[in-house]
Amino acid sequence: MTTLARAEQTHGTSGAAIYQLVARVLAARHSGGGTVVDVGCGRGELYAYIKDRFGSYAGTDVLRYDGFPDGAAFHLTDLDSGRVALPDAAADCVVAVETIEHLENPRAFARELVRLVKPGGWVAVTTPNQLSLLSLMTLLVLGEFNGFRERPGLYPAHITALLEIDLRRIFRECGLVDVAVEYTQSGRIPGTRWHWPKWASRLLPRRLSDNVLVVGRRPAAAGKVEGSR
Repeated sequence: MTTLARAEQTHGTSGAAIYQLVARVLAARHSGGGTVVDVGCGRGELYAYIKDRFGSYAGTDVLRYDGFPDGAAFHLTDLDSGRVALPDAAADCVVAVETIEHLENPRAFARELVRLVKPGGWVAVTTPNQLSLLSLMTLLVLGEFNGFRERPGLYPAHITALLEIDLRRIFRECGLVDVAVEYTQSGRIPGTRWHWPKWASRLLPRRLSDNVLVVGRRPAAAGKVEGSR
């Protein structure tokens, strides 16, 4: 399946809890202003959550979805090609919301995100949480992670399942520092349509969150990122 076909399966959108988490993480680390680049932006729904914190927003994806926000810049890019159509150090912050699991080479993708961010800037990536109770139970019962089951909207749209430790290692390999992992604190109760109560997901975020975020900073004195082009 091509990158375009996988993108069309997702409809270019993610859950509000994911966008809210990205907004919180960036607000805690970025003082405001500058440019944010949203790689794998889909419909650009993250824009509404962070537009007041940045001077400009640019989204890039394999197609421009209907509903992409007016006034936001868009750049057409096939992310499996390994090159985003933007110059080095184009952004103060770079985010990739529910994108890395759609791609064939997560490490090359992470290096590209680091290429795009300025020294001192932040990179944040979200993906399905394979350590959630829902995902672990699905793996135990069905032999596959919940977000990668062979059903509409999942596999073959989702092709690369990454654990929290994989994300940490990839960020460190790319030279990022101050690496941290956070969770949406929103997750579905296995076997139901219901979500865990907020108090429970706050108490056990790793087990009761459907999605995980890893964030890291490119060192201010960094030179050329290893593996970048």
